Amino acid sequence: MLETLEDKELIKKYLKGEARAFDFLVEKNLKLIYNFVYKNVGNEASAEDITQEVFIKVWKNIKKFDQTKSFKPWIFQIAKNTSIDFLRKKKSIPFSKFENEKGQNVLVENTPAKPTNLLENLSDKKTLATAMHNLSEKEQKLINLRHAEGLSFKEIAGRLKESVNTIKSRYRRSLSNLRKNIHK
Repeated sequence: MLETLEDKELIKKYLKGEARAFDFLVEKNLKLIYNFVYKNVGNEASAEDITQEVFIKVWKNIKKFDQTKSFKPWIFQIAKNTSIDFLRKKKSIPFSKFENEKGQNVLVENTPAKPTNLLENLSDKKTLATAMHNLSEKEQKLINLRHAEGLSFKEIAGRLKESVNTIKSRYRRSLSNLRKNIHK
């Protein structure tokens, strides 16, 4: 009986307490979502993990679903956003660790402006330490928050009470200044 119901009817039954309705909802949409995610990420294992995460998000947020709308666009939007989040995390470039003269670790990663390509090939830690020392305190703090503490731009913005866009701009400028200091 449940397997013949439409998505909206399954959602209604689940919200009324019939737990098996959600199982059928997942079963009905699993292959579609997996194929969609696989096309986005191109890896079977990752697609399986992301698909599982999508259905966990659906389960957690099913009460927020607007039942006057279609279910498919909603679940595909969740799948799209979850895939994008995965790809953003995956784009992380291998880091190079350096210590500045204060003994603090500075982890420099690749950014869209690609100012760190130089740093990835830099083997002289003293050169980096000197270049970091020649940055302003604000620039040093920003780079340390981003790399030594591993904070996101949003977290840094919150801590420094500035907008995310301001932090991103200052971060790129700081990396650019760091590169200039290395070439001195």
